[in-house]
Amino acid sequence: MSEATREIRAVHTADTVTVHQAYAPHLGVPAARDGRFPASWKRDRMTWVKPSFLWMMYRCGWGAKAGQETVLAVEITRAGFEWALREACLSHYAAGLHADRASWRRAVAAAPTRVQWDPERDVHLRPLPYRSLQLGLSGEAVRRYADEWIVGIRDVTPLAREVHARVRHGDVDGARALLPDERPYPTPPGLLSHLGG
Repeated sequence: MSEATREIRAVHTADTVTVHQAYAPHLGVPAARDGRFPASWKRDRMTWVKPSFLWMMYRCGWGAKAGQETVLAVEITRAGFEWALREACLSHYAAGLHADRASWRRAVAAAPTRVQWDPERDVHLRPLPYRSLQLGLSGEAVRRYADEWIVGIRDVTPLAREVHARVRHGDVDGARALLPDERPYPTPPGLLSHLGG
């Protein structure tokens, strides 16, 4: 696919990019309050981050799914984000990108990060014809994420609820006006070539 159909869209500055996650309140509330994940946050499992706010809403049901009631906007360094992309492997085998399934299995087992390209969502959470990046972090990447990359964490659950309320009441334009200003992320040349981007 071309970059027009697989593209990272995110809130970003010259130095940072914002990704989203959703957690149970016992993890999400202290993370937003303290600007870091609490000690009870599990570092030994893969954690997925999503630049797209609406894809996060699709995943967490506007913050209504059990264990995903607190929606976080996590601002991380672009240097960390781009390291994660360079070190990533696609989470599925793709002919043309991998020599064969065995080489892909070896690559994905060794990679500290994984990438999936999933259909972006509109305000009704219906799939759109282009795909959005999901980034899975494990091992070294989880440690770097938690200890080095995070610049700030905000609780955006109230925003999620307000956007959802406007959609439910038919105020689609009002809902769209509240959405984060996600723009194409300016990836360095070749950064996504091994990921089908």
